[in-house]
Amino acid sequence: MKIGILLTGHAPESLLSSSGDYAAMFARLLDGHGFDFETFAVVDGMFPESAESCDGWLITGSRHGAYEDHPWIPPLEELIRQIAASERPLIGVCFGHQIIAQALGGKVEKFQGGWAVGPQNYDIDGQTLKLNAWHQDQVTALPPGAQVIGSNRFCVNAALLIGDNILTIQPHPEFNAAFLAGLIDQRGRGVVPDDLLDAAKARLDDGGDAAAFADRMAAFLKAKAPTA
Repeated sequence: MKIGILLTGHAPESLLSSSGDYAAMFARLLDGHGFDFETFAVVDGMFPESAESCDGWLITGSRHGAYEDHPWIPPLEELIRQIAASERPLIGVCFGHQIIAQALGGKVEKFQGGWAVGPQNYDIDGQTLKLNAWHQDQVTALPPGAQVIGSNRFCVNAALLIGDNILTIQPHPEFNAAFLAGLIDQRGRGVVPDDLLDAAKARLDDGGDAAAFADRMAAFLKAKAPTA
């Protein structure tokens, strides 16, 4: 099964040698499930020919806001709508979660309550899962047909099912402790309050339930894959 990774941002250059870019992180996260991956750096204007170019799709995180004015965002939103109509499986993580919701009629805003950084507990389908977070923006209005399947007090709309073939999640199952520590130092200082960064750094781990959520992602992609 061929999964197209829509790359919407790049990891800090200083962390690329140790962690790879975001597409590499997802390939590691989903390793062992029998997928082949092809990356399309949409953030750099590189798009697939169509929604049918791959059997399933995954949209990564990004330092950009879904509501910002970038030339690649409108065509990405159109591609999202085409994938939704094609009934191929689509998964969005962090920015991916947000841009999918926005493209399908929801709303994304900079959350006035501030940032979530580091390991967080989420209620996902009645189970408590610990996953790493790095975000201020949130989905504040759901698109039509969306069902909330994951939340916590800070992020009410933390995981969504949209229609029959779209799964999205706000935290980052692909982020391990080493990468998040680097992100805190390379991108957090001067942007996120230091006390929040220091507290997150003191309790970093690999997001204890990342593997369990990766299994869910893989099962979703396989279950919704085109049969023809």
